Amino acid sequence: MSLPSTAKRLLAAVAAFGILAGPFAAAPAHAQAANWPAKQLTLIVPFPPGGGADTIGRFYAEQLSAALGQPVVVENKPGAGTAIAAEYVAKAAPDGYTLSLATAGQLTILPNLAKELRFDPEKSFAPVSVVASIPNVIAVNGNLGVNSLQELIAAAKAKPGAITYSSCGNGTLCHLAGELFKSLAGVDLLHVPYKGSAPAITALLGGEVDVSVDTLTILSPQIRAGKVKGLVLSTAERSPLLPDVPSAAEAGVPDFITSGWFGIVLPAGTPNAIVERLNGEIAKIAKAPSTSERFAQNGITVEYTSPAQFASLIHDDRVRWGKVVAASGAKIE
Repeated sequence: MSLPSTAKRLLAAVAAFGILAGPFAAAPAHAQAANWPAKQLTLIVPFPPGGGADTIGRFYAEQLSAALGQPVVVENKPGAGTAIAAEYVAKAAPDGYTLSLATAGQLTILPNLAKELRFDPEKSFAPVSVVASIPNVIAVNGNLGVNSLQELIAAAKAKPGAITYSSCGNGTLCHLAGELFKSLAGVDLLHVPYKGSAPAITALLGGEVDVSVDTLTILSPQIRAGKVKGLVLSTAERSPLLPDVPSAAEAGVPDFITSGWFGIVLPAGTPNAIVERLNGEIAKIAKAPSTSERFAQNGITVEYTSPAQFASLIHDDRVRWGKVVAASGAKIE
């Protein structure tokens, strides 16, 4: 039985539409990426204004504004150990107009401490590039009477649990760097958490604690001023900022390699063309001599990675810090 001519024409039209629908269906996404950016962008920073992360975020916002030809406005969203910012970005439209300054603590430590997070560190974001990193330093109060890391280890082994160390907070990178050192050195130090680096360092200066584990940015001014003694930098090489402080290998703990990195991420599902464009612009910023000069005086190292390298770093660090969290019993209270 043959179909009526009108039905044949209808089927032909449907078939033709089906052939054409594929290319045209993808057109809006391609057009969106090709025309990006066409309006203001927002960079979410998970800390209050004025800190190191905010400084890094505002610098890259300024540089990206010039590179992209559209304003990049910083919006600070602190709280819940950086979870508020992460959850906000994870739920944002994947159109390239909401990006975030992500941190090592946010995407690799927090997920090991808080099990009820409303974001997945590896599935909720499209990594763009690491942009900066800051190593850790172990410093001691002069009253402790130790002048090297090996002397600290010997003193700690002689009096297990008697020597105290401060950190910038329970479950922070400062805390877990301290726990990593304890594990590597086989010593028992008593952790004393504070609400931020400022009170933690004040406690060290005042003799309330014996040792402190914090960033190079925070501790270097105190070490250079002779107020505290730097024992080890958590890097493979010494820093020009603290030329007298030995590297991890020189101090006898070669595996004590830690740093707080900062990177740019977008919501998962953002078109790859946008991810690659941003990555390319960040590479140009990172390679500019003025960028390194801007941050070097604060102990901040400028970084650049491919999106794939950044994704691997997030995964590997989350696994690594998960083991440290499990061994230390650290938890968010």
